[in-house]
This record gives sequence, structure tokens and C-alpha cells, in this order.
Amino acid sequence: MKPDISTLPAWPYPLWIAHRGAGKLAPENTLTAFRLGAAHGYRMFECDAKLSADGVVFLMHDTTLERTTNGQGIGGELPWHALSQLDAGSWHSRTFAGEALPTLEALGRFCLSNDHLLNIEIKPTPGTEAATGEAVARLAARLWAGAALSPLLTSFKPDALAAAKAAAPELPRGLLVDTLWSGWLEKAQELECVAVVANYALWEAASVDQVHGAGMRCLSYTVNDDWAAQHLLALGTDGIITDRVDLFSPG
Repeated sequence: MKPDISTLPAWPYPLWIAHRGAGKLAPENTLTAFRLGAAHGYRMFECDAKLSADGVVFLMHDTTLERTTNGQGIGGELPWHALSQLDAGSWHSRTFAGEALPTLEALGRFCLSNDHLLNIEIKPTPGTEAATGEAVARLAARLWAGAALSPLLTSFKPDALAAAKAAAPELPRGLLVDTLWSGWLEKAQELECVAVVANYALWEAASVDQVHGAGMRCLSYTVNDDWAAQHLLALGTDGIITDRVDLFSPG
């Protein structure tokens, strides 16, 4: 029997979420990218947050620096002062040369000042799952204290989500999955998640019904083709993370 989604708690977030700020139109996870995503009409953004060696939460997807900065080595092994000096724009194009890595606090203040919403993916350097989850949650709880709507904290790492839950249980959480591994739904329930965020190819009628039936919402990454978006809308999923801020109008 198909779950009645009208019985689910109201879902306060927009359907469309801009991946890493503006997808591939600007250097990912930089303030310029989030400004560009906002210029395309997006109200909610996804970002990747990790921990510097001296405990500053900053934005970067990869464990290593080489792809998206002019640095070398593991980002989380450097102090924030060193990370803040890196060029995080030249790899994308000359237009963005000299763009800096931002802190999560800087992005949070930008979002709060402009009534934007945020999906913070906790992206720990291997071995720092609990520490990163705790740091991200504590910072988010402080920044968004009193805000109308908190950020959604997500991670592929259950240990990071568990630490976030312990540090700031009031913040909503979502489990990221790239396969439907054994026990994924039970783990999301154990972590008291409000959503499962899956590779869009994993969603079909049965998996959507499973998640909705468990009282959670279904979000998808990274959806860059119209046919995929239409399929997900027809399935009744609840959120679409996209690089194509130039293709999809968030409405």
C-alpha cells in the first residue's frame, strides 16, 4: 500500500537545491559560486564542510587539495591560516583566479543575511568523522540560533551524523547513500533522520515508498538532465540537487 505523504511532517525546504553553490558555472564551494547560484534564483544550496587541523570548519569536497586549489596534500592536515592563502579559483577558469576557500561561518552569514537555506554535507577527512560531525553541528547550531529554518545536515558517514546528533539534536539530519546497502533505512531511522539523500538512479517507486513510509523525505543528487528530473518528480520525491542552475528554474 502506497504511503499517504499528507501524514508526513511538513517539508520546509525548496524542491531545487544548487550543488556546491552554482554547479559547474563557478569554482565549487566558493562564495562566488553561491552568489551566482542565488543570481539564478536558487534559494537553497548544498555545500561540503570539513575540519582544518586547528579546528576551523571550511568548505571543500575532496580530501586532497590538488583538484580545486593550488595547494598540495590533505586539506584537513593544514591549519586554517595556510588554507586561507590558497587559490581556489584558477583551476576553474582565469575569471575566478584568486578566489579563496571560505569558512562555513562565512557562508552561513551570507545565507542568513539573504534568507537562503543550506544543506551542509559533513565531508570529514578520513579518521575525523566524529570530530567533524560535532564541529559542524555546534557551529551550525550557534549560527542559526533563533533562525526560522535550520540547515539540513547530511553525510555518507553515519558516525559523523551520530556525532552531529549528539552535539545538536535539534538540527535536521539526512543520510546520504550511493547504494542501498544492507541496513540503510534502519540506520537512517536510528539516526532520526528527516531525509535520505540518494544517488538519483536509486529512486524507484518501491524505494520512495519505503522512505516515505518510514516518515522521511526523498532527496536526490546530482540531477543534471531534464528526463531524470521529470522521472523524480513523477515518483513524488522531495528534493533535487543539481549542477544545472542554468537549465532548471527553481520556481
